[in-house]
Amino acid sequence: MTFSLCRGRAYNCHVPDNSTKKSPELAEVLRSARWAAGLTEEEMARAEKGTVERRMPAGGFICRKGEPVECWMGVLEGLVKMSSDWVTGKTASYTGIPVGGWFGEGSLLKTETRRYDVVALRDARVACMRRDTFLWLLDHSIAFNRFVMVQINERLGQFIGLLESERLLDTDARVARCLTAMFNPVLYPGQTSHLNISQEEIGYLAGVSRQRVNRSLKILEDAGFLATEYGGISILDLDGLRRFGG
Repeated sequence: MTFSLCRGRAYNCHVPDNSTKKSPELAEVLRSARWAAGLTEEEMARAEKGTVERRMPAGGFICRKGEPVECWMGVLEGLVKMSSDWVTGKTASYTGIPVGGWFGEGSLLKTETRRYDVVALRDARVACMRRDTFLWLLDHSIAFNRFVMVQINERLGQFIGLLESERLLDTDARVARCLTAMFNPVLYPGQTSHLNISQEEIGYLAGVSRQRVNRSLKILEDAGFLATEYGGISILDLDGLRRFGG
């Protein structure tokens, strides 16, 4: 079984059981995840055994639209984009997923092929929990069930907001929504006020040019919502940024 990570080539996310090769660091990260908080030691051991780590280069496809969904994924390092390419040649960007975000639970529950691409915007480390491990946790852990239910509800709210943003808001407000989406405390816990993200990456997420992002950030900075810094952005008024243009 091969794993192709380069842009334009499919990535088959089959997850083998190679638990003997896991690093202590991966186990530590898994135990600190929100979904792990209510697990028993037996359940946690099962989760660790059924999860492996993949490293993705910038621009690589972590998973592809139309592929079988073999695992539940979490971002350990880097930044990834959930999007879909249309037959017209256009790309619809759904959301950015920073460190701490997990995704793919809906496709696993529906047993359908994946309906979107996930691309690494920079070098990334991703945890992959096998389907059978994910389903075993659903069958045996009430705490894990509650986590998944809340996760799906938050994701639904996020995509309703995305639909509103695309249909009703101007470009500056779309950039603001793109940034605030990554500060959801349920989907992306542990996010600090500083966001390590480039203008080019924001452009990929918001679906606009880097030059247009620069203009929007200047407007948002002048309004006192954020401060642009070398290598990222610091959020000064998250609530204000969420209300901007809405």
